[in-house]
Amino acid sequence: QLVESGGGLVQPGGSLRLSCVASGSTFNRYVMSWYRQAPGKEREWVAGIARDGGVRNYADSVKGRFTISRDDAKNTVYLQMDSLKLEDTAVYYCKALDWGLVYWGQGTQVTVSS
Repeated sequence: QLVESGGGLVQPGGSLRLSCVASGSTFNRYVMSWYRQAPGKEREWVAGIARDGGVRNYADSVKGRFTISRDDAKNTVYLQMDSLKLEDTAVYYCKALDWGLVYWGQGTQVTVSS
């Protein structure tokens, strides 16, 4: 089970940090990702982090503004979002990939508005 938190309302240029906590004892096996879905649009990949945290990748739209990280001791993946823009408004989901098995969280709403 994955549970996201940290969403909310923020002004353009502001910051938020999303968290996704996984239950169980196999978190270090998971490749973790963040996705988002804006109203009327398809879900899109935002960022991903390898099992050991050594490789991180970002969508071009967030590169340089968002940072993904993980803390295996806390079974948690984070998404630090800085310099937020209006177009970052979406429901953000975390995804865990466990050697072919896929798990999704329920999502957390991020609204960027002045």
